[in-house]
Amino acid sequence: MGELKLMKGNEAIGEAAIRAGVDAYFGYPITPQSEVIEYLTSEKPEERTGMVILQAESELAAINMVYGAAGSGKKVMTSSSSPGVSLKMEGISYMAGAELPCVVLNVVRGGPGLGTIQPSQADYFQAVKGGGHGDYRMVVLAPASVQEMADFVKLGFELAFKYRNPVMMLSDGVIGQMMEKVELGEQIPRWTEEEIIRKNPWATTGKKGRERNIITSLDLDPARQEQHNHKLQKKYRQMEEEEVRFEKFECDDAEYLFVAYGSSSRIAQKAVKIAREKGHKVGLLRPITLFPYPAKEIQSMLGQLKGILSLELSAGQMVEDIKLAVEGKVPVDHYGRMGGIIFSPAEIVEVFEEKFIGG
Repeated sequence: MGELKLMKGNEAIGEAAIRAGVDAYFGYPITPQSEVIEYLTSEKPEERTGMVILQAESELAAINMVYGAAGSGKKVMTSSSSPGVSLKMEGISYMAGAELPCVVLNVVRGGPGLGTIQPSQADYFQAVKGGGHGDYRMVVLAPASVQEMADFVKLGFELAFKYRNPVMMLSDGVIGQMMEKVELGEQIPRWTEEEIIRKNPWATTGKKGRERNIITSLDLDPARQEQHNHKLQKKYRQMEEEEVRFEKFECDDAEYLFVAYGSSSRIAQKAVKIAREKGHKVGLLRPITLFPYPAKEIQSMLGQLKGILSLELSAGQMVEDIKLAVEGKVPVDHYGRMGGIIFSPAEIVEVFEEKFIGG
């Protein structure tokens, strides 16, 4: 067993980054994720592992620092919250185009605009559909606990380097600010320069007897640019085949299905228990990867379902992916709260009965 600690989600991210052998973190404070950089600074990881921590002058600067460090084959990450992530989107698109690995954490707050510092899940479209420009995708991991905030750092870097692509962790103010027991893994050493050269032959580590490595997202030849885009699309299809992750609860005999991710899934799990106590056969599917989305798993259940309710702290975004998966074969509806208001399990059950049972 690893070391047990009581930590906030944002603190767990910072500690997990140190223990994952991350080389650098570049960020900028914004509520509700400021504890990430505060924790990293207070822990002095430069003395523990040599990890570089830098508060950039802006979100734009931070993501471009990530670009530069990633180009040299380093494990590098950043974090922000909704408006800050919007500012980073150009750089994220550049990194996807240049095929560079990194991990980006978004601890989502309410919007649009500056909105509120309270929790939200309204950045789903931004993360899953490619919030920057161009035909790109990221693996999007949705932690539902402080433990997963920690665990997904290591997983995020494994996927980022496997696909040479940015990976996003889409959390929210609930998970970022809540405190839970978390089991922390052993310290992983940072890669040596020799390991970086061996593991990442594409990186700009100095010529050292080989041809130049050129990292760019720019190609003005349309034929080559189209070919590059086809290569990227093939990679995203591979993600869809190999990286779908989800969790099911009380689904074996379910006639109705709740679909929820992150903090909403924890509330929905209690709602399932209440609904079943009232005689309704309800199950829960929790997507862990929002891209690639577990559409095939939803499709596999359609023969037993009478309806699906998407539960999101938004006006309804993930519900569109559920409808695409269902193809009109069963009714799909949505229930959400906005402005930082969080629904309760009893509230969910009441809405479910109104929409599907007629109670």
